[in-house]
Amino acid sequence: MGLAAGARWLWRHQGEVATARPFNEWTFTHTSALMPTESVPRAVEPRSLRYAPMALDGWTYEYAGQRRTLADLHKRTFTTGFAVLHRGLLVHESYPGWFASPRARFQLFSLTKSVTSMLVGIALEEGAIASLDRTAVSYLPGLAGTAYDDRTIEHLLHMSSGAAFVEKYTDRDATISRFEHAVMGDGSLLEVLRTVPSAAKPGTVFNYSTMDSQVLGWVLEAATGMSLARYAAERLWKPVGAELDAHYFLTRRHPRTALGGGSFNAGVRDMARLGLLMARGGVLDGQQIVPRAWVERSRGAGLAHLEVGALGPDIPPHYGYANQWWTLGGARRAFTGVGIHGQFLWVDPEADVVVVKTSAWPTTDDFDRDAETVRALTGLVSHLEAGG
Repeated sequence: MGLAAGARWLWRHQGEVATARPFNEWTFTHTSALMPTESVPRAVEPRSLRYAPMALDGWTYEYAGQRRTLADLHKRTFTTGFAVLHRGLLVHESYPGWFASPRARFQLFSLTKSVTSMLVGIALEEGAIASLDRTAVSYLPGLAGTAYDDRTIEHLLHMSSGAAFVEKYTDRDATISRFEHAVMGDGSLLEVLRTVPSAAKPGTVFNYSTMDSQVLGWVLEAATGMSLARYAAERLWKPVGAELDAHYFLTRRHPRTALGGGSFNAGVRDMARLGLLMARGGVLDGQQIVPRAWVERSRGAGLAHLEVGALGPDIPPHYGYANQWWTLGGARRAFTGVGIHGQFLWVDPEADVVVVKTSAWPTTDDFDRDAETVRALTGLVSHLEAGG
């Protein structure tokens, strides 16, 4: 009876156990051992990344009144993988994580949302998605009568659907908790979606919602007739010359589905290739892979409720939002993909700098670790611009 009770407890709390330190160092690089997956095959001929190592041991940044080194950043923010591109060159790469390496595939959590955005931009350019003004329900009739009934793709991209999905990881009664349980096999994501009420007029209020991104992923699959993994492989992963297979993990319950907002797993170097693509206006080696206009809208939406500092008290004030990316504002208009537990894909097109940082934070969110990372990466970009 004790063993049975223990097994039931572990089943109910498996997500908490898997994401807690020190276990998360292993789980974040081994999701394929824990969940069903669909592969995103690598390119037949990977795009080479020229390695031009730059010593960053002497570089420091200031945070909370102290000068700190790159090693300090890695230790304080539980970095597992770290790569820096400058002017297209791989100038730094390190893997402080216990199970990390250039061959590891890292669970990227909500950085997946930015990948989904890139795919939506490609589908729009191809005509598979007719318009951003089309409603989600026009592609997904099963959403009729839900909070997503009259929400457009544009609303979803900007996290402004008005649907009251609650993404508070410390609240076990929040919608995100039921979402995670459904992913693990207890219920279905569609059942969770049908419980989400409408709380605001679409397009007027920012509310960070993995369900908005999930609906985007479903729209993409319905519009293209392909799974997220297949579409990502054909339109993005192979064109950028990825060197490793990536994968999406899938819900355990049938019909299995990828998470458009959180189940992409990939190597650090390949994520750097995606960052380089965005830094170069969607072009690599003369091929326009992501539309240039799509990259530009990912750097800022020009909408008051999405500007830096306007997202609400639960969001760090250094962020704005646009097109499933976090914006950093200012004249540079740098932007970043972000995932819980400390995942970053930092893109500064003006400096031609890309930084990938995978991490294993002990908590889902951490304002202090996030702020320190943003301060450090901003300083690193300035350092590289100044000639290192």
